Amino acid sequence: MSGEFKTLVDKQRRFFYTGATRKVSFRVEQLQKLKSAIKRREDDIMDAAWRDLGKSRREAFLSEIGFLYSEIKDATKNIDDWVKPRKEKTAITHVGSTSFIYKEPYGVTLIIGPWNYPFHLVMAPLIGAIAAGNTAILKPSEMTPHTSAVVREIIEDTFEEDFIAVREGDASVAKGLLEQNTDYIFFTGSVDVGRKVMEAASRHLTPVTLELGGKSPAIVMKDADVKLAAKRIVWGKFINAGQTCVAPDYILVQEKAKRKLYKYLVKYIKKFYGIGVEENKEYPRIVNEKHHDRITALLDPDKIVYGGAHNREELFIEPTIMDNVTFDDDVMGEEIFGPILPLISFEDEYEVIDLVRKRPHPLALYLFTEKKQTESLILENLSFGGGCVNDTLMHITTPHLPFGGVGESGMGAYHGRSSFETFSHEKSVLKQTNKFDLPFRYSKSEGSIKAMRKMWE
Repeated sequence: MSGEFKTLVDKQRRFFYTGATRKVSFRVEQLQKLKSAIKRREDDIMDAAWRDLGKSRREAFLSEIGFLYSEIKDATKNIDDWVKPRKEKTAITHVGSTSFIYKEPYGVTLIIGPWNYPFHLVMAPLIGAIAAGNTAILKPSEMTPHTSAVVREIIEDTFEEDFIAVREGDASVAKGLLEQNTDYIFFTGSVDVGRKVMEAASRHLTPVTLELGGKSPAIVMKDADVKLAAKRIVWGKFINAGQTCVAPDYILVQEKAKRKLYKYLVKYIKKFYGIGVEENKEYPRIVNEKHHDRITALLDPDKIVYGGAHNREELFIEPTIMDNVTFDDDVMGEEIFGPILPLISFEDEYEVIDLVRKRPHPLALYLFTEKKQTESLILENLSFGGGCVNDTLMHITTPHLPFGGVGESGMGAYHGRSSFETFSHEKSVLKQTNKFDLPFRYSKSEGSIKAMRKMWE
């Protein structure tokens, strides 16, 4: 198997060296072909999302397809500007020269996708790889086999394998691909697997982007519009049954707003999903039995104040609220990645800053407040990948904001121009004049030191 992967990488590198992918017209044409292919297969993509994760057609289009069209549109519209060499200032020590930064593709890229948004999160980085002029090998998740098959079919029907290829399979396939000497690796998944990816990349000193996860808090202040906060948190938390890397993992709520928040959380869970959620065919299911067991093991019956029902055979877990949770509870020991919403109360802004700071940097943070002073205090004192003020998830749906983590929640960012830049190497070039040649750099006299000191200081 390893030999077959090496052959594929060599084939893509030979194609890359032809220079075909460097032409902007080629890149635009390939992006348009990708968009057309996705459009033709929309029904198949939505059907696969239903079969793999129980996503309704509406949720599948919203979370797997629609954003890709926005990304492709942004890339094809702006790529002419993105690829232009950028002129930089000239230092006084370099009189006569000009400085430029060229954006060049890395070459053969490897994109490893996750199972929670199995179409979106393999295609979105592919858009960036194509826009930047690379070739790509895609490894979709084996845990969502129907979507993986659609990804393979779309790519095989649209592109030659020496440009874009797909390799399906389990962890052994990912391991085999990671052993190859590719030029860039883009991985979306768990922190534990991200460490293995980075270790594998280090053997060839391959640059990587890691889109991981973590426990992303929603902070609700007493001055917030609590009703609207609850509505937006419920939407952001329980979409895809909580299997979203940037979902609000838990709520930190100011004590005086807690009862009101709980009331509206329950109201909007019932409004969005109904009282008999298990009968709601538009409520997604957990991806498999292993994850169902992992999530239900985090439930503490003594702390469940709403929901808690689950059915292993149906891969169902009801939207659940747990109250009086502490950071010592099992549910706070790892990213939940499921439909459990713990509530933790606090007294003031400085306490909440301390609570978040004691934990690894979250991938996302959501702050609900009406006070600009509180907004500034939280944003200036807490580090996180990205987030929203008075909303959830919406920061990742625009191509104009880079999305990525910090610390344990990941490294690197993408979306829009950031996707192009992630898959591009910035090559610095100084163009020197031949009209004159400053003599001081060749001189061995003490006076040359004074001249250099004068210029640099």
